[in-house]
Amino acid sequence: MLAPPRVVTADRLQSARLFALGLPVLLLSGALLSQYVGKLYPCEMCWWQRYPHGVAILLALGAVLSPINAPRTRALTLLAALAIAVSGAIGAFHAGVEYKWWEGLTTCATSGATTLEDIMNVHLIRCDQVQWSLAGISLAGFNALLSLGGALLILVLARRTTA
Repeated sequence: MLAPPRVVTADRLQSARLFALGLPVLLLSGALLSQYVGKLYPCEMCWWQRYPHGVAILLALGAVLSPINAPRTRALTLLAALAIAVSGAIGAFHAGVEYKWWEGLTTCATSGATTLEDIMNVHLIRCDQVQWSLAGISLAGFNALLSLGGALLILVLARRTTA
């Protein structure tokens, strides 16, 4: 005997797609505020963590703008969760580099320099140095925790449930 068709309840999917939009917006906003207001300049791996959040915002926006019953809504929401998880995985790797658990993949990089004068005045940002932490957790660590936890929550909310 065949099992009954599985569906996602509209309320849960609505929550999932809104959370999939809100979480990367908040995390990316926090990163930009820490950079431009807090003067915590990003290293190369910090930049890597931002790109998947940008992708997640676009995917989640597509999900939010799609009708709740459209098959693409769930697919876009799950893809946004995947992008958020990718940022979290990069954040976990970056936190490990900061805490000297393993070596990073890149050399130090600077940002914002276009002329020799700019290069001489720009801060050298090392990927293996914690610029800011709270309770021993760096910004990369917070990104890892919030992104991976948030992606898991989105998956739980968007999972198929029996009718």
